[in-house]
Amino acid sequence: MAVATICTIAILCCPTTLTAQDHKNIVLILIDDLGWSDLGCQGSSYYQTPHIDQLAASGARFTDAYAACAVCTPTRAAILTGKYPARTLLTDWLPSGRWHPQAKLRSGRFLRSLPFEEVTLAEALRAAGYRTASVGKWHLGSEPFSLPQHHGFDVNIAGNGHGAPGSYFFPYQGNWKIPSTGQRVRWNTLPDGEPGEYLTDRLTDEAIKFVEENRDRPFFLYLSHYGVHTPLQAKPDMVARYEKIPEKQRQGHPVYAAMVESIDQSVGRVLESLEQNSLLNNTVVIFTSDNGGFYKATDNAPLRANKGAYYEGGIRVPLIIRWPGVTKAGSVLEEPVTSTDLYPTCLAAAGQPLRPHQHRDGLNLQGLMNGRDSLDRDALYWHFPHYNGHPSSVPSSVIRRGPWKLIETFDPEGLELYHLEEDLGESQDLATDRPQLAKELSTQLAEWRRQVNAQMMEPNPDYDPKAKLPKKGQQKKP
Repeated sequence: MAVATICTIAILCCPTTLTAQDHKNIVLILIDDLGWSDLGCQGSSYYQTPHIDQLAASGARFTDAYAACAVCTPTRAAILTGKYPARTLLTDWLPSGRWHPQAKLRSGRFLRSLPFEEVTLAEALRAAGYRTASVGKWHLGSEPFSLPQHHGFDVNIAGNGHGAPGSYFFPYQGNWKIPSTGQRVRWNTLPDGEPGEYLTDRLTDEAIKFVEENRDRPFFLYLSHYGVHTPLQAKPDMVARYEKIPEKQRQGHPVYAAMVESIDQSVGRVLESLEQNSLLNNTVVIFTSDNGGFYKATDNAPLRANKGAYYEGGIRVPLIIRWPGVTKAGSVLEEPVTSTDLYPTCLAAAGQPLRPHQHRDGLNLQGLMNGRDSLDRDALYWHFPHYNGHPSSVPSSVIRRGPWKLIETFDPEGLELYHLEEDLGESQDLATDRPQLAKELSTQLAEWRRQVNAQMMEPNPDYDPKAKLPKKGQQKKP
């Protein structure tokens, strides 16, 4: 074996020993189903989020940040791989099956776990000497071969193949029914706990413990909360406060509001721990969501629609980044960015070379945040060749180029064109008024699908026109 090859293997297998001051620590806080307008800093007067608002005031807030998908699993894969879901074939949430076997089209082919050939963000950072932890929701595969510890995380707490906890209160037991078979599957999110313990608080305890144990070395903490996903469950005393607010003044369900407040308290506790351990000024903190808000829980206005849909309410999400020495306190950035950008941005924060062959669809946001550069990207893309039960959701591909957004729907077939700077609520479809632009964007979208080898839907020989499917436009426009 050549000497150069031996050295390369040694570098990959034996991470460099670093001190905490060599490179920035990274805390990536991912919330499940948190809507774009569900924070005080995003304009809400109903949800109480003082700690997240303070994070935004001390860092950069992105107004046009997008999840890579309108449902959870694909976005999580995009964050950890730096690639569009269409490129990795992780385009639907897991463990999706044949939800609509009599639909007009068959779903595009997709994978059931994060591919091993992907070098995840955790693997890249661990190779650079970082201690890595996944605390909370995983949802990118299951036992025995596709859990966080198989994809670069030294520590896995509460991560499994399920997308939601059985309960937010100990003992966290679930009793889940597989729709395609009717089989019931029981699971525990965590094996231990105390009576009355609340999951969001427990995960925060575990995150703080990891910070304290690794204060003298660089670390990557992926705090992936199950909240604010269903089941809607929160602390009774917090719920009671929101129930006292008149219904006409509410933005969402009181239980959901209490869940959001618990998430905010979690963020505050993590930041306090960083400060108490003299790590706050040497840690990059990223806060975001995996898709838009659930329609039964919150009102996503002024955005149209909800989780699962490819209008803005389904894919536009909060994104806050606090990077000491890079972000200007209280800065607001309007450049469109997406989930894939977090991978190269975290590499830059760690002082590591970028991996463009891995994070092929992500761009480093450092230059944008410090005001030196704009992003060298023409457009953002989405591809969802599946049906799901969320209102306003139909199989779709999407391109956003500048202020223009084109949605191509597969069933029913059609094109919708919106100018987001003038029509954030997507109430005026301009496809008929601007046919040449719609055609140009559709052609560009098709070429992108070809380049990433996106899986397309096909005619379904078992199609039954009488079968009940989600109807386009179930959700009213705001």
